[in-house]
Amino acid sequence: MTTAELHFLLDGRDIRLHQVSPTTTLLNWLREDEGRTGTKEGCAEGDCGACTVVVAEARDGELVWRSVNACIQFLPTLHGKALFTVESLRAAKGGLHPAQAAMVSCHGSQCGFCTPGFVMSLFGLYQTEAAPDGDAVADALSGNLCRCTGYRPIVDAAQEMYRLPAPDGELPAPQWQNATDPAAQALLDRLVRMNADDATLDIVHAEGRFTAPRGLDELASCVATHPDATILAGSTDIGLWVTKQFRALPHLIYLGQARELNRISETDGWLEIAAAVTLEDAFEAILPHYPELTELWRRFASRPIRNAGTLCGNIANGSPIGDSMPALIAIGAEVVLRHGDRTRALPLEALYLGYQKKDLAQGEFVQCVRIPLARGPLDEHLFRAWKISKRQDQDISAVFAG
Repeated sequence: MTTAELHFLLDGRDIRLHQVSPTTTLLNWLREDEGRTGTKEGCAEGDCGACTVVVAEARDGELVWRSVNACIQFLPTLHGKALFTVESLRAAKGGLHPAQAAMVSCHGSQCGFCTPGFVMSLFGLYQTEAAPDGDAVADALSGNLCRCTGYRPIVDAAQEMYRLPAPDGELPAPQWQNATDPAAQALLDRLVRMNADDATLDIVHAEGRFTAPRGLDELASCVATHPDATILAGSTDIGLWVTKQFRALPHLIYLGQARELNRISETDGWLEIAAAVTLEDAFEAILPHYPELTELWRRFASRPIRNAGTLCGNIANGSPIGDSMPALIAIGAEVVLRHGDRTRALPLEALYLGYQKKDLAQGEFVQCVRIPLARGPLDEHLFRAWKISKRQDQDISAVFAG
């Protein structure tokens, strides 16, 4: 069963779209179709944070909140989710959300262009963490750039917002603030209902096609049938193909709707991280076993990029500036590749044949990466991971070693 209707929520309002271009960015749709100009375009590559929005989705019976970059997110990836922009935070009577009020009271805005993005990063932090320390605040704001304030007032605002009165109840409250909040429960129930069926989103448009299978078997069959299609996960790299290189993408096959590909599991001594698991969730699962990778996690892009990009996407991309591969090779990671109903596993280092060359057949894709739980020789040897770059944060590696 398929559907051509893109369905998501904006401030709790049902958005149902037909005949949308698969590569329409969320940013362009918000500004040009919805008139939500609070979401700004600064870099169009996910670096400056002026376009930050927050997306909520239902996972394992809970609401999951993520800040993402609207400039490189393709609109159809919102199917079955809920979207919040800076305009969403204003109360019906005009009151400010604590994230907004704190920015005002701490003088966190000067020219104002970057302010909506900072506010949404603060809102994402507010929805997910009850008492963030300095490192957590710095991480939450790592994807936002400001040329005016010097950041100190904005960091102060991140702490101040927790001392301000809670919102008036129109927005879903975070779990830490009210575990039985009616608005949060109502949103969760709606998202669960929206995702209850197994219909594959299949949008056919004059500018291209977007297919989002709901199950792994259907996805594998789709990729095998359309080997020339572009496989899409977080769009943190492919998004730039459109916004910077202006490339046409005739057919996108999206991994994010396949339920089996959003799972992390422990099987036969391996930690298996499926292809649609975000970088943030992947590192959260890996670090208890390999705390030596903490610095890699903290310096691997910004929070919004890690909230969208995937570990398997970083691996499958095969870019020489992909930070994860040297460290994962050092700890003995494997990849599981799938073609139709067949799978094969191989050491991660065997996947790469040369510069931008991988041992991937036509119609084959990375199903998961496997991390050894038993450290084996690493128990007898010192393991470390180093990243050297021109900047501390938000920079590609000059050298990465594991």
